[in-house]
Amino acid sequence: MAPQTQQASPITGLKRNSLGLRLWHWANAAVVSGLLITILFLFVIVKMKTAGPEFQKVLSKEGVTFSREQERGLTRIVSHRIWDWHIGLGVALTALLVLRVAVEMVQKGAQRFGVKLRVARQIFRQRGSDLQDARHSLLVKYSYLAFYLMLVVMVVTGLVLIYADDVEFLHRLEHTVKEVHNFTMYLVIAFTVGHLVGVVYAEVTKNRGIVSDMIHGGGPAENV
Repeated sequence: MAPQTQQASPITGLKRNSLGLRLWHWANAAVVSGLLITILFLFVIVKMKTAGPEFQKVLSKEGVTFSREQERGLTRIVSHRIWDWHIGLGVALTALLVLRVAVEMVQKGAQRFGVKLRVARQIFRQRGSDLQDARHSLLVKYSYLAFYLMLVVMVVTGLVLIYADDVEFLHRLEHTVKEVHNFTMYLVIAFTVGHLVGVVYAEVTKNRGIVSDMIHGGGPAENV
């Protein structure tokens, strides 16, 4: 009696990462990086509380002096310009979030994130939590899900803050919404750092090719 062999899942001919997902990934990475850079400039590199005296010190060497009110006006100009960039990038992030939903809807089979998460959960249940690869794969998928939820919170709270001065109801929520927005920003920073560290670690150990897969699409997706 011939031994039974486990049949591999049929191949669909589609790449594991669709073109839409890859374009979204790199565009989203650029926009999120830009948002974090604007925050870095506002609160770390160019601190608005100390920028005024520094401007005054430099200009005084050229014989130019400002009043305290003029000094504040100058720092507000710089601050508003950076915030304009932050708001513009936030609007771009909103568009990208909508695009991510559209990409998920048009993708097929195993290309969809929902399918990948479901398959990872099934493998985890079948093989058990003792199998490191199955556990790691499931945790990675859940971390992506958490990141998507962070983006939703960032976009919604950001839009509320944009229109808070024009809508009375939103204005009453402005302080709380701002706290949520800022806290979520720290979560996004933590995820970004963790994601980069994880990718670098995977590339130098046993899971090489992650970056290449997100550029070229990776291997063929299995039929589900």
